[in-house]
Amino acid sequence: MSVHRIGLVVPSSNVTVETEMPALLRRHPTSEFSFHSTRMRMHRVSPEELAAMNAQRERCVMEIADAAPEAILYACLVALMVGGPGEHQRVEGAVAEQLATGGSEAIIRSSAGALVEGLRALDAKRIAIVTPYLRPLAEKVVEYLEAEDFTVVDWRALEVADNAEVGCIPGDRVMEAARSLDLTDVDAVVLSCCVQMPSLALIDDAEREFGIPVLSAATAGAYSLLRGLGLPVAID
Repeated sequence: MSVHRIGLVVPSSNVTVETEMPALLRRHPTSEFSFHSTRMRMHRVSPEELAAMNAQRERCVMEIADAAPEAILYACLVALMVGGPGEHQRVEGAVAEQLATGGSEAIIRSSAGALVEGLRALDAKRIAIVTPYLRPLAEKVVEYLEAEDFTVVDWRALEVADNAEVGCIPGDRVMEAARSLDLTDVDAVVLSCCVQMPSLALIDDAEREFGIPVLSAATAGAYSLLRGLGLPVAID
């Protein structure tokens, strides 16, 4: 069984993506994966700190490229969506150029782009989302997704600014927010529109309860990585 090396570019205060991504891909039927991270300093989820974090991108990309990954995931959804419509395409393009110039053959994906890709793969047009962000940032996420031609029927912002605290939001609080959504004629629910807010253990139960597809930034990221590597995307 082949081992695929995955690079993760994560906020310094993020702990969830490095937990959920291995837990998810460990179930893959034909491949094994190793995970290697580089960190960008960020503690409070605010426009100012997100901008300062993004300014560290080039350094972090080249550091993780030294580990010769096959794929790199830029794992902070809101950091790109706050940049306005299409930002994930611009950033992924810039990183791809940087990697090629540095001699790396790694493919690049972002959590923001992966969520768009995952929703389109589900043919979801009308969606509902749960975010941990303060309302102004949550509104940016809604605007971003609507610019990608999704209709955000309803959304919740849990108003947690401290990124370390986001990683500790209990599952019952996430589900409480999801249950309060208006899911009338909704095609899919994004249970965690953030790679730091834990949700992987909730998704199967949420799908059974709501009766519609449920995904998260983490599951969309895994899907995008598998597609990019040309691997089967079906995981029990």
